Amino acid sequence: MRMGSPVRILAEATPDTRDRYVDLLRVASLAAVVLGHWLMAAVTPDGVGNLLAVVPALQPLTWLLQVMPVFFFVGGFAHALSYRSLLRKRPEGSADSVYAAFLRARLQRLLRPTMVFVLVWGVAALLIQLLGGGDGLTGLTLRLVTQPLWFIGIYLAMVAFTPPLLRLHERYGWGAFAGLAGAAAAVDVLRFAAGVPYVEFLNFAFVWLAVHQLGFLRADGRLGAGPGLSALRRPALLAGGGLITAVALVAAGPYPLSMVGMPGEKVSNMAPPTLALLCHGLWLVGAVELLRAPAARLLARPRAWRTVVAANGVAMTAFLWHLTAMLGVYGAMLALDVPLPEPATAAWWAQTPLRLAVAAALTAVLVAAFRTFERPAPAAAVQGHGPLAALGATLTLLGVLGLSMVGFAGLLEGRTALLIAIPVTAPAAVAMTLCGWLLVERAGRGRGVR
Repeated sequence: MRMGSPVRILAEATPDTRDRYVDLLRVASLAAVVLGHWLMAAVTPDGVGNLLAVVPALQPLTWLLQVMPVFFFVGGFAHALSYRSLLRKRPEGSADSVYAAFLRARLQRLLRPTMVFVLVWGVAALLIQLLGGGDGLTGLTLRLVTQPLWFIGIYLAMVAFTPPLLRLHERYGWGAFAGLAGAAAAVDVLRFAAGVPYVEFLNFAFVWLAVHQLGFLRADGRLGAGPGLSALRRPALLAGGGLITAVALVAAGPYPLSMVGMPGEKVSNMAPPTLALLCHGLWLVGAVELLRAPAARLLARPRAWRTVVAANGVAMTAFLWHLTAMLGVYGAMLALDVPLPEPATAAWWAQTPLRLAVAAALTAVLVAAFRTFERPAPAAAVQGHGPLAALGATLTLLGVLGLSMVGFAGLLEGRTALLIAIPVTAPAAVAMTLCGWLLVERAGRGRGVR
């Protein structure tokens, strides 16, 4: 990406107190997810498969490439700093107004590009199906492009629960994390040992919020405090303990090897999340914390920091559109009669660098078209409305989760998917998403805003 003068100005204005490593982790984790999706896609003229299912020997790579825990950990760190900053700056504001301002401030850069993505694809899907399209790879694309929205839903929940969970953290410290981790373990016991139905869905909250809680601990310097080697002791214990426990759970328990979902498997570590995935998250968090010092030295270099600043400005837009770009590449290949080798063959691997390069180029084009919607929002007013903001966040969360499950295929036929045992259609999911976003915006602006 070309470094324009705004990026240079922003990079040079970075205060010395800013933790640049957190920004790097945010960009690197999203980039790893994008690359993983591009590599795992095993597209043939008959459909889209998963390379990890074709070559099971590659599944251990998910222990390195499944880095969503790192992103949610970074989110916890940023949310703690942001909420505390608002409390300091707005002592005259009520808890409700500060909460509304916090939600709007944290969600704008997330939701504005998401709303544009939803609207653009919604209109495109409607036109395609009105014109009689929607078969073959086009239909698959309409189903698949919304799948990354599950991440938006989970992240929304983390933002919404930050104030109460931060209070628990400030009172109990590591005990708050242990409570969430213990709840995740209890859910798996009830699920696998007692066969309690539907209880596993609670771990969408317990597992990811436990990882998020680690971000609070980092914000307070409780993951690696002290000089020299003492600063590495706790991250090393976290990484080693998490890795050993995750290996033991996979080896002896009902957990699969892959840390991402696999087609046809009875148990997934991802959906719903399991205790094994939480332990995987612990080892990743510990590992990235061990790399903090050398990364900080790298980021002290102006060129490296400018690269991170530039990437951070478009990271969410790239994440939202990367599957569109990848499927666009395969669609163009089919339209131009470019041979699609069988996945995992020598010819397929030889073609992979070219596919990745074209997908990256197309993603860059889409980022250039939509990056403006990821710009930071102006400060919100103190007179926000907390309950209205909470309602908006809930509606948006349910909307994007529903859309991630149902997709845009079968739009005119009323195709449904189950969201918490309730059938949801794409139009209903879009309506919830848009209404929720508007409520968050209205509540966060408050009264008297000019």
